[in-house]
Amino acid sequence: MKLTDIYQLIDAEHEGRACKDLDDKACRQVPGNFLIITSCLVLTKLGDLLASPKIVLTWLLGSIGAPPAIISLLVPIRESGSLIPQLAIGAWVRRHPKRKAFWLIGSIVQGAAVMCMAVAIWMLPPTQAGISVLLLLVLFSLARGMCSVTIKDIQGKTIPKTRRGRLSGIASTLSGGITVVISLAFFSGNEDPTVTFYNLLLVLAGVLWVFATILFLLVEEQPGETSGGKNAIKEGWNNLSLIKTDAAFRHFVISRALLMGSALAAPFILLLAQQKGSSPGIFASFLLASSLGASLSATLWGVMADSSSRQVMLRGGLIAALCCLALFAIEVWQPDQNVYLYAVFYFVLSVAHAGVRIGRQTYLVDMAGGVKRTDYVSVSNSLIGVLLLIFGAITSLIASFSLPAVVLVLGLSGLLGAYSTWQMHEVEG
Repeated sequence: MKLTDIYQLIDAEHEGRACKDLDDKACRQVPGNFLIITSCLVLTKLGDLLASPKIVLTWLLGSIGAPPAIISLLVPIRESGSLIPQLAIGAWVRRHPKRKAFWLIGSIVQGAAVMCMAVAIWMLPPTQAGISVLLLLVLFSLARGMCSVTIKDIQGKTIPKTRRGRLSGIASTLSGGITVVISLAFFSGNEDPTVTFYNLLLVLAGVLWVFATILFLLVEEQPGETSGGKNAIKEGWNNLSLIKTDAAFRHFVISRALLMGSALAAPFILLLAQQKGSSPGIFASFLLASSLGASLSATLWGVMADSSSRQVMLRGGLIAALCCLALFAIEVWQPDQNVYLYAVFYFVLSVAHAGVRIGRQTYLVDMAGGVKRTDYVSVSNSLIGVLLLIFGAITSLIASFSLPAVVLVLGLSGLLGAYSTWQMHEVEG
């Protein structure tokens, strides 16, 4: 079966007529590029799940006795470290007509960093291992930031406008489904998995990034627009003026910032559950909840995003906000709940976050064109990275007094984000 035949099974209703925003040569390469990029994203998303700082790295460092102060820095570094540098990275990448090499470098660095984490945890004492993992996570996040900027631009040049959401959705669903199988296979027993087992998860994640790098070499990329400038950081700083001059972009960034709770609430749900129990079954239930949330919803969100990415952001944000508020109500009025109920909340939040993520990614790519696409991605990601550190510090302070109060704040923020998203204009059509 040819690549075009496989692609037609995915895009049968349009039969290749959806290349309005691509030239003829790029349009002919869509079937192959769609399948290759989807496969690469499946591999890297699966690697993300197997090396998740929110679940796997936190649980692993805790099992070897790393200090809690070190463990608490995992998620902020993972999120903001990949976002803040994109202001400069985006300007640097933009000066090159072909950007595939940047994704290749970023992917191989991520794989190497994750495998080095496994070595550090295996060979070093707890504190040194924790510090080493944090330093490697900084490197991992920088490489991830370069991949994030690059892949959106490459998708804009290789995938038709009404197929980008579907690509992200299919990749998330397939990677989530595979993680479900892994979870069921290895966490169904009653014995606590060993540190060696967790290290093998990290090694497997690293190998997946290496395979993705090799496969991505096959992507056919046409030269894109470039702009001048000798100093990438200066160019990136100048691009911040988009927040002032572009009202639609500014509105998007505000909405995205208010919806950050869909990501930030996850570790606090896990912490609330750990207060009631810390058996391997609980860990397995959260890994399954995260995997199922992605696998069962991402493709649907992706198809919906191709029609209205704004509506996907809105619905995902609203579900996340209501999930947080419902959990807060339970903690206040009915705290003696079964610990596995928290895994259900985690599942709902994972579904909602998939919608917010796919919606905002699709919205940002579709609202921009040409060189502006890279500017939008780098500026918005860098600003969100700074806001994540600030908001993370605030929620950390609140959490020192009350975990339910953090969930309440994130829920209220999500309601404001949903309202802000409701006022955004549509970009598809």
